[in-house]
Amino acid sequence: MRNRIQTLEQLESRLSLTPEERAGTILAGKKLALGITPHFFNLIDRNDPDCPIRRQVVPRMEESNTAPDELMDPCGEDSHMPVPGLVHRYPDRVLLLVTDRCASYCRYCTRSRVVSGAGEQELTIDLEGAFTYLKRHPEVRDVLISGGDPLLLSDAKLDQILGRLREIPSVEFVRLGSRIPVFLPQRITPELLAVFRKHQPLWISIHSNHPKEITREVKEALGRLADAGIPLGNQSVLLRGVNDQVEILKELFHKLLLCRVRPYYLYQCDLIQGSAHLRTTIREGQELMERLRGHTTGYAVPTYVVDGPGGGGKIPIGPSYIVGMTDDRVILKNFRGDVYEYPEISHSIVSDLRG
Repeated sequence: MRNRIQTLEQLESRLSLTPEERAGTILAGKKLALGITPHFFNLIDRNDPDCPIRRQVVPRMEESNTAPDELMDPCGEDSHMPVPGLVHRYPDRVLLLVTDRCASYCRYCTRSRVVSGAGEQELTIDLEGAFTYLKRHPEVRDVLISGGDPLLLSDAKLDQILGRLREIPSVEFVRLGSRIPVFLPQRITPELLAVFRKHQPLWISIHSNHPKEITREVKEALGRLADAGIPLGNQSVLLRGVNDQVEILKELFHKLLLCRVRPYYLYQCDLIQGSAHLRTTIREGQELMERLRGHTTGYAVPTYVVDGPGGGGKIPIGPSYIVGMTDDRVILKNFRGDVYEYPEISHSIVSDLRG
């Protein structure tokens, strides 16, 4: 963390910036800070301005342009926050934000309005208020801890937060969302794993977008987590010029499975201000999913979702394999495009069979 690249001078001394990158880096401190760990920076192709790793973490001038319909809070989290730092949108689960810092800063960050300390809005966190709220709302059985990146907290702080959640009888599932295993795999230490073992069952969702990110160090870190009995899932964001090709997605998902990580979600990029240059269309996303489904194992196919702009929650938008429906037939197509009919059972047939 001490050796992260955080200034224009540090970046320029290691990389020949394009004019768009230099201008974007100068402006970065006004919106979302620059931050790249040495491990992740070393994956950048110095000779390719369109390197998929580079596009994710090196600011570009396009970030300063806000396209129509882009939002400061694209997922509507602020309007579903009964306690500072606690987002309660779904009936039985909540999002608990515990920090506004990350090891590296993705240029498409959904929470860029509050992450890194550079934006106009500060993230206010009331952990005690959140614990009290959860005790008063026993319908909440699932807590996702995120931020920022929660694995930047000390082992002691994580132990405290997880312990307090485990004291609430109605909280059955606890998940952590983190990109630390990819940005800073050295963080996955025996001491951290000991904390996780105390508070099982515990799930971790990592965030990887490109197969180049699955290095030997990352695979070893993920192996340590899996060996500690922690189920692992991956959440990717579909990004133009990064992973918007089926061969790249397939390679990423296969690599993740070899690391014992289940591809979980593929997100349509949120309508973050200044993200138009990184967003694909939903139609492109559906076409990519159609070229994955049936062409590789189902374990390697995540659910493609879009967060309903303004707070609608996750909406699955994969390709449809239903060609048509009648009262007694469903017309289906498979991954090859072949058409099949499936008869719908009727109540009258069921009654006749009962005789």
